[in-house]
Parts: sequence; structure tokens; C-alpha cells
Amino acid sequence: MSPTKEQKKAVTVVSLITALCLLGDSMLYVALPIYYQQVGLASLWEVGLILSINRFIRIPVNPIVGWAYRKLSLRVGLVISVILAVITTIGYGVGYGLVIWLVLRILWGIAWSFLRLGGFLLVVGISNDSNRGENIGRYNGLYRLGSLGGMLGGGILAAVIGFEWTAILFGISMLAGIPIVLHAIPKNVLTTSTDEPMIKQPNIKMKPAHKTVAVILSGMVIAFLIQGVFSSSISLVMADHFGDELFLIGLTVGVTALAGILQGVRWLWEPYLAKKFGEWSDGDRGRLPLYIGSLIVSMIGFLLIPIQFSIFIWVGLALILMTASTALTTIGDALTADVAKSGDANRVLTIYTVFLDVGAALGPLFIYGSLSIGLSLQQAFSLSAALFLLLVVYWVVAYRKVDFVY
Repeated sequence: MSPTKEQKKAVTVVSLITALCLLGDSMLYVALPIYYQQVGLASLWEVGLILSINRFIRIPVNPIVGWAYRKLSLRVGLVISVILAVITTIGYGVGYGLVIWLVLRILWGIAWSFLRLGGFLLVVGISNDSNRGENIGRYNGLYRLGSLGGMLGGGILAAVIGFEWTAILFGISMLAGIPIVLHAIPKNVLTTSTDEPMIKQPNIKMKPAHKTVAVILSGMVIAFLIQGVFSSSISLVMADHFGDELFLIGLTVGVTALAGILQGVRWLWEPYLAKKFGEWSDGDRGRLPLYIGSLIVSMIGFLLIPIQFSIFIWVGLALILMTASTALTTIGDALTADVAKSGDANRVLTIYTVFLDVGAALGPLFIYGSLSIGLSLQQAFSLSAALFLLLVVYWVVAYRKVDFVY
């Protein structure tokens, strides 16, 4: 059964509010490495710290936000997140110096925890077994438009009107999110229902606690590999293969620019593909066949990405890998929502977000740590592919234990 109009509206509103709040954060990834001296940062290592501290702070903050959502309505939590996003984004335009920027990024980490967990709780609360994947896909796909808008729009505006005014403009635009939340999100949204029977997903012959551990650990490993290892090293791999600049179709293109375009293409297709992957996983065949197939494609992709092909073949492989990544992220979230719906949704989703952040934070440390001790890119990616293989083996065994179609 497809989501109702009311469900689609609620998911769409929360997704677009999240996208709006992401504008400032995403803008930093393309603009701050260029304009960092204007805001009082002394070196690029400080830029790296600024861009990563918000993720590390979420590890201890997520449980606190989960507790807060037991006391507060979803609407209040989202208003808090929008206010924090406005403060931090305007702060990017007026703040100066490392200490101020660390405070701003810590506040953004708190804002993102409220946004992400609130969105998860909303989707779990209003969905059932026949449309949960589609709602997860709609949410994931739409909120990533904020990343696309922040990187593209932020990069262009920073060059035209300046970094500071771009941040202030984005921050002011986020104020529109407050009345939208108050108008479109009801006071009471079901977020912790435990009385809906599990009709189809996931019906594996293992204890509920084992299911929960399995999907959470799998999500952490996938975040480690995709958001951590691949996303943080794609420019490095391209530079290793093709140098710092490429000559394509009569134009000279920087590797970092091309890497950014590739990431932007993924965010452009996510509103459609993430929803479709979620919808397909809601079907009669269930989630696991598509999940396992995406794991296999990702494993092969990690083995091939470090190998030097022509630029067109390599970009094609990268796009296939990113398509599989969209599927894995969407279906992994849907699997977690499945087990969360049958228990304490707040607790399960809080733990899940913590483990996702841990995995994503450890990925860059692994890839660059491996290279620093003398491993090659091929060796580091082969080790990563081995983790995909372990996931494939585990979920194939789980699929064989299903009572009926998963």
C-alpha cells in the first residue's frame, strides 16, 4: 500500500526542512577550504577539524537527543533544530577564529541530531510494513537536495557576493522553516508504536535483539565504507589515476571539481532513486535480495575503483558504485525502521544514529591511516571490499533462514 497524502506531506515537509538546514553545512565543504583565512582560521588542518568536529560531537549527543524526544514533541524538536541551524549558519558569516568556529560546529552537530533522529522517528511512526521503505527513500532523497544546493549554490554565491554574505543569506532563509514546522507538523505524531504486528519484514529466525544488532552493525559498516572510506578518498583516487587536472571534451577540469560533480550527481538522482529503491524493497520479494545484490555490486566496485581505467570507464564504475550506495543507505535505514517499529523505536533509532556516526567518522581515519603506514590504495580498498564480503555472507545466511519471503 502506498503512503497516504497526509503521510507523504509529513515526510516531504520534514525532508525539505532538513534540506533547508543543510545549506550552510554543505556550503562549507566547498567554500571554507578557499576562504578559511577570512574567518580567522590559520591553516588547513584547522579546516579539517572544523569540518569533522560536528560528526564526532554527535556520538555523545545522539543519546541525549533521543532522551529529549521522549519528553518533547517532534514539532518542538524540529523547531529547536531550525533555530540552532539559523544561529550556526549566520554565525559562519560573522564568527571569527578557531574557538568560535568550534562552538558553531558543535551547535550544528546538535541541530543535525535533532533533525536526523526526528525525521527517522516520524517515518517509523507514520509508516507500515507496506510503505516504510518508500517513505524512508522519500525522506533520504529529498533532504539530500540541501547538500546539492549548499555545494552548488554556496560555491557560486561565495564567489559572487562573498563567503560571509552567503552564509548570512542562507541563515536568514532558514527562518522560513519555523512557521512551516508549526503549520505542517501536528503536535502529536506517533513515534513509538509497538503494537503493529510484523506482517512481512523482517521475519528472520533469530531473536528480535539479534535482528536489531545485525542491522545496526551492518549500517555502521556501510557508513564506514561509503561515507567514510569512499567519500573521503574519491579525490585522492582520481588524482592518483589521472593527476590533478584532466582534459575532457576540450576543457581542462580539476580533479577536485570533477569529484564534486560526481557527488552532486548522486544527490541529484537521490530524490528519485532512493524512493524507488525503498518502494521496490517494500514489494513481495522484500528487502534482502536487493540489499544483498547492492552489497555484491559495492564489493566489486571497491575492488575495481583503485585500478586505473580510462576516465570514462572509471567514472562509469564510480556512478554504478554510488547507485549501489544509494540502495544500501535506503534499504539499511528501512531494515532498521522495521526492527524499530516492533520495539522501542526511540532507543533503536538513537543507537543506530550513534553507530552510523561512529562508522562514518572512522572511515577517513582508516583510509588515510592505511596509506600513512605504507599500504597502497588497492590494498586499502581490498580490505574494505573484504568487509562487504563478510556482510554478503552474513545476509545470505540470514536470507536462507527466512520463514517466508522477506
